[in-house]
Amino acid sequence: MRYYDTYDSPIGGMLLAATDDGLSGVYFDRQKHHPGKGRDWKRDPANPHLKRARAQLAEYFSGKRRKFDLALDPAGTEFQKAVWRAISGVPFGQTITYGELARRAGVAGSARAAGAATGRNPIGIVVPCHRIMGSDGSLTGYAGGLAKKRALLALEGVLSGELLA
Repeated sequence: MRYYDTYDSPIGGMLLAATDDGLSGVYFDRQKHHPGKGRDWKRDPANPHLKRARAQLAEYFSGKRRKFDLALDPAGTEFQKAVWRAISGVPFGQTITYGELARRAGVAGSARAAGAATGRNPIGIVVPCHRIMGSDGSLTGYAGGLAKKRALLALEGVLSGELLA
């Protein structure tokens, strides 16, 4: 069974998903690779994983949280999970390149593959794929859109700017 609820962030609506074991999805509305709600999904705002996720996302967006403390249960291949674990190690307010991400995930020289796994990250923001940059420091791809990536990096003090309305 998958449980879901919505969250209205300062930069757009989000779908939150969880299993019995933890948070399994944080998706911006209309983002790339958005799974949509399946028939076996049940709306449950009282689900403890979803409640904690909403509370911690609110703290993050208000500037009071720099690191998430949530049980996670993302679905993916072992390679994708290795990349997502490496992404989780990038601290608030810092960025790394896809090449460095590949190295940290144990697949040095596989920046493109690490980038593809990053794009499939089902737990955006919590697993902070917005902190991964192109080799020249450019804001390359983000499933939620580059404007959202810019806003998240601005929130973390990496870029100047403001959150989107």
